[in-house]
Amino acid sequence: MTAARDYTIESLDTGLRLMRLFLTHDTLTVTGAAERLGVGRSTAHRVLSTLEGRGFAVRDTSGRGYSAGPELVRLGRPAGFGAAVREQLAAVLEDAARRTGETVQSVALMGDQIIVTDGRESSHPVRVMLERGRTHPAHATSGGRMLLSRMTTDQVCALYPYEELERAAPHTPASRTALLAELDEIRAAGHALSRSEPVPGMYTVAVPLAGSSWRDRLALVASAPADRSGDSALAERAGLLRQSAALLRSGHGL
Repeated sequence: MTAARDYTIESLDTGLRLMRLFLTHDTLTVTGAAERLGVGRSTAHRVLSTLEGRGFAVRDTSGRGYSAGPELVRLGRPAGFGAAVREQLAAVLEDAARRTGETVQSVALMGDQIIVTDGRESSHPVRVMLERGRTHPAHATSGGRMLLSRMTTDQVCALYPYEELERAAPHTPASRTALLAELDEIRAAGHALSRSEPVPGMYTVAVPLAGSSWRDRLALVASAPADRSGDSALAERAGLLRQSAALLRSGHGL
């Protein structure tokens, strides 16, 4: 043990320990980080500033606290892949598929992408196919925008540092300003919609499924062909998904 300590680089060790704190704290102040690490405030400030410069931390609007940055989010394992979690989600997915009659899936955020962690297919002859492990740009999907809406504006801006965004479809936000405006609408509505994104003719609706922080957030998404997805059908589907998602929150939380 002594030999290993001889090769320890103190500043690196402090940085790694600070990064680990973001696994249990959504926000850290300089004072709070210093106290938990047992270092001076100046040291904590330098380390946080270094992490911020490399994208591993972002400063909140007040300027007093730091949150996990996009690089740290990318390193984190997306929620929903573990056997225990998938077992807990199985009843929710099956209930959602039964209620909506459409293909449903759980999705997690991985950097600026979403990844499909699990799901159930519709029994309709014409249906959306389930593709576990498939990734899509988060800003171009209902599930991705649902998850982005649960982040702070600072975190979203860190994920999307440029104003111009790739436009995957006519309804996809083409700018960061448009994306932030849509995220506000999603927060007010409690669900997110997509029309012909990222696949032409596929309409989806998403609601929050689980998780209180970026580490374990999931969204529940229902996907169907456009001819079964008018405005009223999408609104009804959002309500049905919320009922299914509530099964997890009623005593089977992750």
